[in-house]
Amino acid sequence: MSRQLLAMALAPLLGLFILGIGNGFLATLITVRLDAAGESATMIGIVSSAYFIGLALGALFNDRLLLRIGHIRAYGSFASLVAVTVLLQGLFFDPWAWFVLRLIGGWATVGVYLVIESWLLTSGDQKVRGRLLAMYMISLYAAGVLGQLLLGVTSAMGVTAPFMVIGLLASLSVLPMAMIPRVSPIMEHAEPLPPHRLITMTPTGVMGSLGSGMVVAAAYTLLPLYLQRIGMSVNQVGQMMAVVILGAMLLQYPIGRWSDRHDRQIVLIAISAFCVVISVAMIWLPLSTPLLAALLFLLGGGVFALYPVAVSHAADRAPAGALVRMSQGLLLINSIGATISPLMISPVMTAMGDAGLFWAFGSLSLFFVLFFSWRRSVRPAPVPVAPFTPTTPMTAAGAELVVTEELMQGALEHEHLEDLSDVVPDVDAVEPIVGPPSEDQTHIVYYDDVETDARR
Repeated sequence: MSRQLLAMALAPLLGLFILGIGNGFLATLITVRLDAAGESATMIGIVSSAYFIGLALGALFNDRLLLRIGHIRAYGSFASLVAVTVLLQGLFFDPWAWFVLRLIGGWATVGVYLVIESWLLTSGDQKVRGRLLAMYMISLYAAGVLGQLLLGVTSAMGVTAPFMVIGLLASLSVLPMAMIPRVSPIMEHAEPLPPHRLITMTPTGVMGSLGSGMVVAAAYTLLPLYLQRIGMSVNQVGQMMAVVILGAMLLQYPIGRWSDRHDRQIVLIAISAFCVVISVAMIWLPLSTPLLAALLFLLGGGVFALYPVAVSHAADRAPAGALVRMSQGLLLINSIGATISPLMISPVMTAMGDAGLFWAFGSLSLFFVLFFSWRRSVRPAPVPVAPFTPTTPMTAAGAELVVTEELMQGALEHEHLEDLSDVVPDVDAVEPIVGPPSEDQTHIVYYDDVETDARR
């Protein structure tokens, strides 16, 4: 990577890291504070859902604002609004007012991600997107782990101190972007594939994206509630949430490499079944602190890997010319899942107690096992078209960042077996694989030390 490219990417990544430290423990902080004030799990779910509603709305409309005022001014505006909403939450307590503030905060937060991801997207061509994406993920996950560890430290400083720290970090994150030259990357308005076309193209990809949004949102917003109600201190809750994010960071790539070597539908079935096992263990086993940490580490690896594997599976089916729009559409499906999750799962916790979270986790995961198994029996998985790319995009620009040169090249080079021109109109590209290759077809092996059977 050239020095010029690194210089272009450094400012937004540094801004992301600073903002991400505070944003990393804000959801946990809000859940813990609402529970300490005696609010029900249902009310906590309602307030939590507001953030994801804001994220979904921002993902749909914020690019218009960015196109109008430019990256640097947009970043300053969104980050300042994040700081204001957080500081207001520290000044007074009212669940419904927090609902409104969280909605605005989610809308502003996804605006920040849009600036960062679109800047990275337009900083280099497809040849370097993989490295830019890796730097993005490291910044995001590292900030999340550090933020969770700071939860106990800031809470010990006083009731309002955590909100003040998050607000300060949001304001401070503007500095790296404000000090770079007045150069604004060019971007276009995103037009993701609509849900009905995505469902026709890749039901497995749609369900995996929706389910991932549901379980990840529940992990961020309701898992802290479970941990506090089983007797953990605020500091311990932060440490356990850091373990979850650490599991997501460390296990996502090995799971992805595994999906390159095998049928991705089998990998999705295995991830879902694994989450069922973890949920049962959380319900029935006597949990010591080390065992709880180990189970949460594995749970983080499982639930956070579901989305990128589902997107990779969907990419195995999409025409090369539709990869970007498909990724953007699946991101919106993921946002819908994240929005409805707290509203669906929190009443289960109210009715069944703290363990209701893992009854819901287990039930959802079992449903995914059955669905993915059914889809595999109906429509066998294609050969992977390119190596798995770990990713946690937040906006349509980030979804486009995932479409690397390797993925595009793989989609173009494969022999394709079914005409999807009615599903993806106006795409001048070859058609996708939707079944196993014939005996005379050659499978592309991405790793020299791996021998993969051409017939799945």
